[in-house]
Amino acid sequence: MSVAQTGHISIDSPFGRLTVWRDGRAITRLDWTGLPPEGADDLLARAAQQLQQYFAGTRQDFDLPLAPAGSALQLAVCDAMSAIAFGETRTYGDIARDLGVSAQAVGQACGGNPIAIIIPCHRVLAADGLGGFSARGGVETKVALLKHEGAASLLI
Repeated sequence: MSVAQTGHISIDSPFGRLTVWRDGRAITRLDWTGLPPEGADDLLARAAQQLQQYFAGTRQDFDLPLAPAGSALQLAVCDAMSAIAFGETRTYGDIARDLGVSAQAVGQACGGNPIAIIIPCHRVLAADGLGGFSARGGVETKVALLKHEGAASLLI
């Protein structure tokens, strides 16, 4: 199959129908639109398969080329989030200290994460609680993702 320049594919998940978008040779977005496939190719099929494996509990890490859009800070926060291992969490403050910015700036960058789940913004918590989650389902989805990863003890 030839490589499409743009396209998307949708899958069912425990959190609703997800759509994964690509542009060029990388994944650029994951959202909850649940659109019919368009321009689906090998990369999108791989992304769909890896997400299905993640939800089935047989995959902990994603092995996909990613190209999130954003400012230099947003991209640095995406890198920091991607480094958080399955089942682990960090706080906005932890990442802020590493990057030399405010925890609020990290929270805003997390909220703008265009590739939720694959870039695991759900693994970033406030110092005194869950913090927010800008994807569909809000904090309830964040809690469910953390429980799925076995990080539920961190929520008590």
